[in-house]
Amino acid sequence: MDKQRIKIGYLPLYIKLYDDSDPSYRDPMVKYMHTLVSMLESQGLEVILADVCRIEEEFKEAAELFNSNDVAAVVTQHLAYSPSLEAIDALCSIEAPIIILDTTPDYELMSRADYYDGIFLNHGIHGVQDMCNLLKQRGVNYEIRAGHAMHSDVIAQVAGLCRAAAVAREFKNARIGSVGGAFEGMGDFFVTDEHLKKSIGADVFYMDESAIKESLDSVTDKDIDDEIAWDKAHFNYEIVHEENYRLSIKAGLAIRNWMGKKDLTACTVNFLTLDKSGLPKMPFAECSKMLARGTGYAGEGDVLTAGLVGALRKVYPGTTFSEMFCPDWKEDVILLSHMGECNLNLAAWRPALKDTPFNYNACGDTAAAYFGMRSGSAVFVNLAPMNEGYTLIVTPVEMLDNRGEFSVYRDSIHGWLKPVKPLAAFLPEFSYAGGTHHSALVYDVDYHEIAAFGHMMGFDIVVID
Repeated sequence: MDKQRIKIGYLPLYIKLYDDSDPSYRDPMVKYMHTLVSMLESQGLEVILADVCRIEEEFKEAAELFNSNDVAAVVTQHLAYSPSLEAIDALCSIEAPIIILDTTPDYELMSRADYYDGIFLNHGIHGVQDMCNLLKQRGVNYEIRAGHAMHSDVIAQVAGLCRAAAVAREFKNARIGSVGGAFEGMGDFFVTDEHLKKSIGADVFYMDESAIKESLDSVTDKDIDDEIAWDKAHFNYEIVHEENYRLSIKAGLAIRNWMGKKDLTACTVNFLTLDKSGLPKMPFAECSKMLARGTGYAGEGDVLTAGLVGALRKVYPGTTFSEMFCPDWKEDVILLSHMGECNLNLAAWRPALKDTPFNYNACGDTAAAYFGMRSGSAVFVNLAPMNEGYTLIVTPVEMLDNRGEFSVYRDSIHGWLKPVKPLAAFLPEFSYAGGTHHSALVYDVDYHEIAAFGHMMGFDIVVID
């Protein structure tokens, strides 16, 4: 996550037969294993290394080690062939996703004539095949990547799968706040709390009127003054109507305090019902700050996308909530926007804090921090409920430079998305897959990682590339 290293387990598999024959056989294989572990650690992972496992009891102890340490994933490496029946029950008991690193020490084999130095050190791949067959028989999902550690990007791929596993764990444990409930009539992303809990594992918490009153009462004038000082240090401060903004800060701080008290990982705000709930203003700036601080957000009472954004944001700092708003058919680009919510860390320029006319509820005008999103490679991610299960739509995109001809919407939250296909092909493909109108955008990530996260969650995957 932003500051924490992702914790994984590492399971080396071996065969007792070789130890019984000559315990020194394993020495070069173990040395190579430590090299691979160091390479994974250099990718930002914290590795919990099990002892080399050969027999059922050793595998059982390793599984207990990983489960007790709450690892995000378990990476396996066959040092040599290992009989799968010794490992399979323990593998099935591991609570984290299993990622198989299918590699051997030597890059070349045809030139190696010596049996020990050649075949003996490099035959783990058929142990992988044995194990994968049993995992398949037992219905255990797994990921596998193959290649030589020094002559391919297989270690980077495995590290990416570990990040994907961390996203899956975050989503399954999501604690999502709802302020104002669901947006009446929006059906595409709507799921009941019960279905979300059963299908994902996430919990929903509601900021009811008593919680709103208690949280508002806890916000002091000094708290508001301190927040204004922070805003002036981080935004181009262009507020004219100070009272409206002070009230929007108070509403935002009330939500922030409630989220902290409930230990929430994400939140959604339904602007239509705020006036009925007791919050004085729609706190757009606070919603953007949530995303910048590392929690998830989605608009209009969308708990599903809020939880998704929160899980992605924990692992990928360049994550935000967004919508495809309008097409530019001439340029084959899409305007991404929302009323006033976006990860502040993605700003292409210093955000402008401005008064915001607002007549969608009785709370009236408020304030928001406006900016254009920076250029760069990104992945557009949409989680769509289906009649049974979910479809995760993943597509690599390019976010365009927000200067020159694309800077016309400066007084808004916006970005220009260039899809991988012309709009006339891209938009139908997105909608044939059932994509909803609320999505996540993730900068600086390989889209294969996001697809792997969906596979680990059991979602159907649609990749538009």
